[in-house]
Amino acid sequence: MPHFFINSTNVCDKKITINDEENYKHIARSLRARRGEKLLLIDEKQIQYETIIDEITNKEIRVNIEKSYASNRNLGFELYLAQSPLRSDAQSFVIEKATELGVSGVYPVYTDNCAVSKEMIVKKISKWQKIMYEASKQCERAVIPKCYNMTDLEQLIKSGEFGCIIAFCERLAHKTLRQYIMENINIFDKMLVIIGPEGGFSEEEFEMFKVNNIPMLTLGDLILKAETAVTVGLGNIIYEYNNSKSN
Repeated sequence: MPHFFINSTNVCDKKITINDEENYKHIARSLRARRGEKLLLIDEKQIQYETIIDEITNKEIRVNIEKSYASNRNLGFELYLAQSPLRSDAQSFVIEKATELGVSGVYPVYTDNCAVSKEMIVKKISKWQKIMYEASKQCERAVIPKCYNMTDLEQLIKSGEFGCIIAFCERLAHKTLRQYIMENINIFDKMLVIIGPEGGFSEEEFEMFKVNNIPMLTLGDLILKAETAVTVGLGNIIYEYNNSKSN
């Protein structure tokens, strides 16, 4: 069922009016929706609406609400990704999959071995935010994550914004994620996970992690591409979070 973001001001009794240009064009022209077809809508209050199209005019779409309920499309904790951007399609893949996996935001960090220039990162922020928006619609997320402005590791680590910061660093890692969580079971608050570029972190960056007591963890014995490490790392964190709740 198609999924679209709306504003609660467009909801009145058992009806919703869709009159913003983007949604109207997508539904009426791209999808060629017709009266009687179903739409899934969600507002900024994270209320989800199962609806049926009642009327399509040349300016707006009116739908009848069949069901409404609070969305449960969230992780249950705040998970942020700090990642050194990759080239072209690989970075688009990272942004899309991070969104599907439920991150609250992505911080593009310029690292010593970053494959993309600072100027290019700045130019790509709006594109990555658009990918987040489209991926959120596709996987029925209640809240669209944010792609933050470019930053660096030191600034992010010292921001004081996060309850827990971990880094996946294969070369100098001494513990697995499971081992770390078993020793720090209450870490799931506002978590930041740091993943580096294809070339890995520099010696200076490893030293920064040590000085700031950032746990350096491994994802296993296999060598993973950076984009694979993102999906595996985030997926493992989510698995461990759900496992901790059931224990």
